[in-house]
Amino acid sequence: MLTTIIVIFVIGYLCIALEHPLKIDKTASALLLGMLLWILYAFGAESLVPAAAGEHFQKFLAENPELAGESVGHQALQYILNVDVIEHLGDITQTLLFLIGAMTIVELVDVHGGFRIITDRITTRNKRSLLWIIAFCTFFMSAILDNLTTTIVMIMLLRKLIDDQQERWLYAASIVIAANSGGAWSPIGDVTTIMLWVKGNVTAVALIKYVLLPSIVSMVLPIFVVSLKLNGQLAPIAITPESESQFSARDRNRMFYLGVGGLIFVPIFKSITHLPPFIGMLFVLGVLWVFTEIFYNHRMLEKAEEHRIPRVISRIDMPSILFFLGILMAVAVLQSTGVLRMMAVYLDDSIHNVYIIDSVLGVLSSVVDNVPLVAGVMGMYDVVTDPTVTGYAANFVVDGTFWELLSYCAGVGGSILIIGSAAGVIAMGLEKISFGWYLKNFSWLALLGYLAGVGTYVLEKMIF
Repeated sequence: MLTTIIVIFVIGYLCIALEHPLKIDKTASALLLGMLLWILYAFGAESLVPAAAGEHFQKFLAENPELAGESVGHQALQYILNVDVIEHLGDITQTLLFLIGAMTIVELVDVHGGFRIITDRITTRNKRSLLWIIAFCTFFMSAILDNLTTTIVMIMLLRKLIDDQQERWLYAASIVIAANSGGAWSPIGDVTTIMLWVKGNVTAVALIKYVLLPSIVSMVLPIFVVSLKLNGQLAPIAITPESESQFSARDRNRMFYLGVGGLIFVPIFKSITHLPPFIGMLFVLGVLWVFTEIFYNHRMLEKAEEHRIPRVISRIDMPSILFFLGILMAVAVLQSTGVLRMMAVYLDDSIHNVYIIDSVLGVLSSVVDNVPLVAGVMGMYDVVTDPTVTGYAANFVVDGTFWELLSYCAGVGGSILIIGSAAGVIAMGLEKISFGWYLKNFSWLALLGYLAGVGTYVLEKMIF
């Protein structure tokens, strides 16, 4: 059954990749893949759960003595229903609620013309200059916000700056690379860095000190190559009379600062309360919802209903949300059945070199979600608490080489394929970028930047 699950996963990913030739929407393939893998996991529960869950399964049986007289198959199925489904769905739901909240806030700022505070200041219409401005803005924004939220904000901004969709794809794909690179060096920039930071595998100072430069290299090199393909000027930005008449500059700026300020507040909220980020995101959304209700109750603007949050939420791209759900549910089965752990163990046993292992894990993160991949790796290796340890084990101390490079590789490696990161998935959904187009035009660039960043990190360790 385990072989069947792996084969179906590969076939499902191929269907997603070949969306346009097959003429089957990627969301349909992702949902079918995710649910089918859970069905197969349930059918094979009797053999899969005891082998993969081990002690956790035995602990579950000890806590539920009423299952003692049942068959192993029934016990295993109950474990899936009461442990695996609940835990994975809880993690996935947090991500989806965070995404829905972020998309709603960004849409709210957009419908009120808030992004004009940025677009009005980006006066250049030179294609190359605009690319560099957007890339560096994305890089540093994703270190403060997360790369997912940053990608949403920047793509919505792109729509205000560039009308031609094919041309916008070049900038959107560059945003994916810049967002993933920017999130890798910040303790709050990516889910995986947050995991490593919160668990104490790395400290914020060491992460910035050693991973910042490799991250910059991994972004600058691909963007430089892309810039060589761009020539000339973009068409002037069209400002519609309707957007001018609905809101004053003060109203637009107020909504921008409230929305973006709320997004920036989310990681601060998490550090203060230690609650999951989605609670902070929905808290900010609730505050903005109350604010807009009061605003429109006092000022009966024309078409006010179209700008209230209930109508704004209806503009959310639900197929992208469902696509994300399907992908994460599929990867969850690979994690529950131990496939990801087996891959990590194989790499450690056969290679036994942290630089190569991390580099390979980074490439794998472009195929499977980096969150369960990093979670599996963290579960496989323990943090070495003795700072005087030497040899291979020294790579696993706090701020050890393995953990620092893992942060870089898991974040930046996701750019190699557009489905390898949350930023890529949301860009794919919002801009309808095809898997094949990204594979042909950007995968090799992302890989080139990724390897250059790894090389930069190795040089840093050799010198310092």
